[in-house]
Amino acid sequence: MGENASFWESLIYAHPTCTTWKHEAEGSIYHLASIFFVVGFMGGSGFFGLLYVFSLLGLGFLCSSVWAWLDVCAADIFSWNFVLFAICFVQFIYVTYQVRSVAFDREFQELYSALFQPLGISLTVYRKIVLCCDAEVITLEKEHCYAMQGKTPIDKLSLLVSGRIRVTVDGEFLHYIFPLQFLDSPEWDSLRPTEEGIFQVTLTAETDCRYVAWRRKKLYLLFAKHRFISRLFSILIGSDIAEKLYALNDRVHVGQGFRYDIRLPNFYHVALPETPPVQPPRRSHHLQRGSPRRQPAATANCGS
Repeated sequence: MGENASFWESLIYAHPTCTTWKHEAEGSIYHLASIFFVVGFMGGSGFFGLLYVFSLLGLGFLCSSVWAWLDVCAADIFSWNFVLFAICFVQFIYVTYQVRSVAFDREFQELYSALFQPLGISLTVYRKIVLCCDAEVITLEKEHCYAMQGKTPIDKLSLLVSGRIRVTVDGEFLHYIFPLQFLDSPEWDSLRPTEEGIFQVTLTAETDCRYVAWRRKKLYLLFAKHRFISRLFSILIGSDIAEKLYALNDRVHVGQGFRYDIRLPNFYHVALPETPPVQPPRRSHHLQRGSPRRQPAATANCGS
């Protein structure tokens, strides 16, 4: 116990306390280094936040090295600050390389800025999502079909990047799909990973369209490896289905022009009055497992 006490005493009292303080301030290089440190520690997160932090801290340690070499003339202070400067410089180069390695084409960059960046998704996570779809944007020409009722298998999940898709059943219009909406979120949600199915609606391009498609099996493998991405897509798909439900809800009227809320349980037992052909009669009777457009299988041809 006495040895430990003597050790701490020697550590504390080994050097005499300052009896007099310097009246002169340190040189401008020392104060410049301190400014770099203060501003550098205000950096944020993410790749660009790291670049900000390492660049300013590196400049601060460099200034401290110059100050130790010219003003203090202390080799140990110079050595430590120069080593820390070198570490910051290497980290800056490494983060810069990572930023360059996750660069995307224009459409994927716009998709990230519009949909994934507001949710706080990092570029590294987004890169895994892009690689899962082979970093490919598919073109669908006007009046061509993405899916045909009763014929097309549900084997992928697609997100519309540009254009507009018309959804019909038995030739009757249901709703539109706009950019940043999934083309087949109800179909995806209606099936378990081990199940197979076919589209109960027809999806036709009303304009020239561009979309991103993830193959079903490949996307489930990505979900198994990264639970965060699985939860992310679950949120996006759920929100997309809710938007489609409300789009259908806006088209359902029950007598005298009043709108009937399809979320009410007794809606399934309501006999809707006859409506113009553009409205979807009887369609909401078949809501199954959260699918807003699940219909009995039928065959419809799509004009090309």
